[in-house]
Amino acid sequence: MDRSDGSKSFIIDTNEMTWEERPNSKVGRSMYRKKLIEDSDTGMKINIAKYPAGFVTPLHKHHCAHGMYVMEGILKTNEGEFGPGNFVWFAEGDQAEHGATAKTDVIVMFITNKTFDIEYL
Repeated sequence: MDRSDGSKSFIIDTNEMTWEERPNSKVGRSMYRKKLIEDSDTGMKINIAKYPAGFVTPLHKHHCAHGMYVMEGILKTNEGEFGPGNFVWFAEGDQAEHGATAKTDVIVMFITNKTFDIEYL
């Protein structure tokens, strides 16, 4: 949903949104998201992402930086595991893997600084 319409403020009730399924052929499973903001000028996005238990995006990199604020569960990354309240920032071009632990789903606020892409390594 593009929110760069010049309005100064808005409210999104994420409880009223449905999860959009995002199949991942590299993992053979789906993750889910709720699209909150996309800036059509910069490509910056803010989504809520849900990785089901055991879903880990394999080693990859992006041509954008991205951050994940852990809301529920444990975020598993190549840098360690992080619980609610932690914010993990991946610099542009960093090699990373991230997702959920085998035991529980993880829900994160996912932020990119410009247009999102993914290159699996």
